[in-house]
Amino acid sequence: MNAQPRLDLLEQERHRSLNRFHTWLLVAGSLGLLGLTAWIFAGVTGVVMATVFGAVALSAMQGVSPKLVLTMYKAQPAGPGLFPAGNRIMAELARRAGLPTVPRLYVVPSRTMNAFAVGRPEDSAVAITDGLARALTERELAGVLAHEVSHIAHEDLKVMALADIVTRYTSAMSTAGFFLLFFNLFGGSLPWLAILLLLGAPTIGSLLQLALSRTREFDADLGAAMLTGDPDGLSSALWKLERYQIRQWEGMMLPGGRMPAPSILRSHPKTEERVARLSALKTPEGLAIPVPPMRQRKGPMVPSIPADSGRYRLHRAEPGPWNDDAARLESPECGHPPRIRIRRGGVWW
Repeated sequence: MNAQPRLDLLEQERHRSLNRFHTWLLVAGSLGLLGLTAWIFAGVTGVVMATVFGAVALSAMQGVSPKLVLTMYKAQPAGPGLFPAGNRIMAELARRAGLPTVPRLYVVPSRTMNAFAVGRPEDSAVAITDGLARALTERELAGVLAHEVSHIAHEDLKVMALADIVTRYTSAMSTAGFFLLFFNLFGGSLPWLAILLLLGAPTIGSLLQLALSRTREFDADLGAAMLTGDPDGLSSALWKLERYQIRQWEGMMLPGGRMPAPSILRSHPKTEERVARLSALKTPEGLAIPVPPMRQRKGPMVPSIPADSGRYRLHRAEPGPWNDDAARLESPECGHPPRIRIRRGGVWW
């Protein structure tokens, strides 16, 4: 059995507190920007209208069924009969995260490498692409699925939906600002500073939304490491995704290699930063709370972990079946990464 990493509890709490602070700060900044823009545009009435319409839009988005989004991506369900290893991992991760229901597993017939989560904790789903399933080992796949389960458990989908609504309303106010600009050019009396703020609000709002997305990705990485007890599995998957994203034409067109996008314009943090944070969760020998060894069982490799009232103490989580190479040999369907074949619009494993 491979030696399991040991996680630093203090480092976990530090990262979690920092991520929570950044999230509240960015959400408050986005809401403040929207409120200021609405007040400039229509005073108190504008603020009230933005609040009412924003609440209605957020409620409507929460009511959208995950199946609708999955249908748009042509995702196909991958139940236990088609993907037993993936569903067993998903069930164990959901139990560790304290989710009320196990997210349904779907596959998207695409050669790209991607994964995403939809829905809320009571009704959620995780979709992975054909290309991702082909490229990752079971250990890496567990890290990716844990990342998406963490998004669901932390309700990041609701947070990002709110940020998207705020950005859209801010952009709408800015569009009205263009008309006010012409109004001022022909003798209007509106303050130029207010008009400049209206014109620059969409850019500021978009940057805040991107920063919020990066913060939630960091937090999902932390949650994944705590769920699996294995930061290295997710780190390995992230490096594979990074190599995939380096396109061939970039290497041909740019002799010096890939031209990185500025960090401020990225929806996801740089892979180097994500891996560095994951590595920081591991502590030197003798300073960490060791992850308990998994008990050997016959049959399905699902360790027994007590629930914690919806809040997972993931620094003590046992390594799952995806960590034990010896045990994997006893499970025929887990002996190799999942393989998907696209045939006549269907998905075959």
